[in-house]
Amino acid sequence: MTSAGPAGDAPERADAAPWDPDVIDTGPMRVVIADDAVLLREGLIRLLTEWGHEVVAAVGDGDALVEAVVLHRPDISVVDVRMPPSHTDEGLRAAVEARRRVPGTPILVLSQYVEVSYADDLLDTAGGGIGYLLKDRVAAIDEFLDALARVATGGTVLDPEVISQLLVRRRRDDPLAALTPREREVLALMAEGRSNTAIARVLVVSDGAVEKHVRNIFTKLDLPPDATTHHRRVLAVLTHLRA
Repeated sequence: MTSAGPAGDAPERADAAPWDPDVIDTGPMRVVIADDAVLLREGLIRLLTEWGHEVVAAVGDGDALVEAVVLHRPDISVVDVRMPPSHTDEGLRAAVEARRRVPGTPILVLSQYVEVSYADDLLDTAGGGIGYLLKDRVAAIDEFLDALARVATGGTVLDPEVISQLLVRRRRDDPLAALTPREREVLALMAEGRSNTAIARVLVVSDGAVEKHVRNIFTKLDLPPDATTHHRRVLAVLTHLRA
């Protein structure tokens, strides 16, 4: 794991995400943090600041999150699912409202537990720039920073545990039934926000093989060939998650 550089210095990102070689360099980002747990909130502020990002607002409830997003138009917001007053889904509902008020604003949601319905609610909002991670993932700094960058640049990043539980809950009329086991593996890795090159490295196959699998996935899911590749990837991921 790469350690942060001294305060005020940009950290070295060459090894920022050993779990996925395709590191995205977004440069300094403006971030809103929404979490009622003071220790985690302050820890995120320190981490992001040390990595050269600017925390433009750090709040402890959903209403304040929406206000901060509307006011600051951040590059990304990091949001806890459970916040006051009921500590159930206030953070998620605020994230959905923030995306309604500022369409497409990137949101990375953090949760203590896997709550599939919350992930589905967030994915129902239009566009990319959505992430759902377990809080344990924050401790893996490289993975967290990589996910942050992917979501900020319009990607969709889902925690592997969330994906696993979504797969378990597939209905009998699963639209993914036509996919081969390998194509399902590729689609699951797409749902984690990985590029074709990264998928090839994980599965130890060629880039060409992954491209073929991706084309087959698009065809079997009946995704429109006139859409952009990025848009078709997002549609495929949504089909995967809602199946």
